[in-house]
Amino acid sequence: MPNCRAYDPTFAYELAVILDHGMRQMMERQVDEFYYITVMNENYAQPSIGPGLSDQIIKGMYRLAVRGNETAKVKVQLLGSGAILREAIAAADLLLQDFNIASHIFSVTSFSELARDARAAERHNRLHPGQPARPSHLEICLSRDAPIIAATDYVRAYPELIAAHVGRRYLALGTDGFGRSDTRAVLREFFEVDRRHIAVAAIAELVREGLLDAKIQQAAITRYGVNVERAAPWTI
Repeated sequence: MPNCRAYDPTFAYELAVILDHGMRQMMERQVDEFYYITVMNENYAQPSIGPGLSDQIIKGMYRLAVRGNETAKVKVQLLGSGAILREAIAAADLLLQDFNIASHIFSVTSFSELARDARAAERHNRLHPGQPARPSHLEICLSRDAPIIAATDYVRAYPELIAAHVGRRYLALGTDGFGRSDTRAVLREFFEVDRRHIAVAAIAELVREGLLDAKIQQAAITRYGVNVERAAPWTI
């Protein structure tokens, strides 16, 4: 729906920024749009907002943290949305601790807003060949020198909304399959969106690009106890 603004915040400060923005848009500025916001009932620590993040939260993404050497040659970009962002953070810790792989961690508050902005930038550049190219927010945030792994607890078609606009190899993890009821940890492991699967996916992408030896990928699979013989979750 063109006037729907959908957000999936992880932290309370993200939610506060989105609610404030949405109320001002609808009530003060009388903009013809409405907001769909997902919140969770999971208990976890709530950090304070960093400087200058409000605009980026509304645009859909910001860099939350870096693990390891920021300029390392072997690094990955981890995108997490909503509840799964914390698994992406934990995956970055595993990658650094176990394999000395650096990570740039991004909180994605809205894949749909990112896709909308990227399409708008693409259209502007197509229709204004004599003007300087307008970068999308994705292009400003993400670099092209490291693979990108995105994880959500929605079907992977949602994070794949931005796949055509990131300018490099992009892997989306999601919860494709039948609905079921279990603990959060078991469900995240079943749908392969938990920290261990995110870490293995990141290493697999680095191996694919020739930056790591395949032995490291096998070592990660063994270390994290990933069952490679199990059927894909969307087939069970």
